[in-house]
Amino acid sequence: MSDLFGAGLPGTVVVFPSRQAGQIGFARDELTRILDLYGRMVAAGQWRDYAMDFNRDMATFAAFRRAAERPQARIEKRPALRARQGMWALFGEHGQVLKRGHELAGVLASIEVPGFGPMGVYEPRHAVPPR
Repeated sequence: MSDLFGAGLPGTVVVFPSRQAGQIGFARDELTRILDLYGRMVAAGQWRDYAMDFNRDMATFAAFRRAAERPQARIEKRPALRARQGMWALFGEHGQVLKRGHELAGVLASIEVPGFGPMGVYEPRHAVPPR
């Protein structure tokens, strides 16, 4: 029966294949902060869907206004850039870099500014009626 599984003789230890290089992910506090922002943007009617991607080089969180379109905002964590530009980056809908930094809070601050809508567009709270 052990020949069935390719082990050879009974009691032979088969070496497990070596593990690939680890993937990059978000820490619990980072993901909590990102999902808190996502929840606020959903409540404001700005975002409706999200996607996450994890690979060897980076972790990505993308927020969508509608399904099946380009993400309105994309947050990337690239630890390889930690010593240079900072490992956090915020990208706009057309792929432009909106903010880079060493701290997630600083990068997300450009979206979280009071009085500003998503992606830094000014939205006055009290509209002045036309005369």
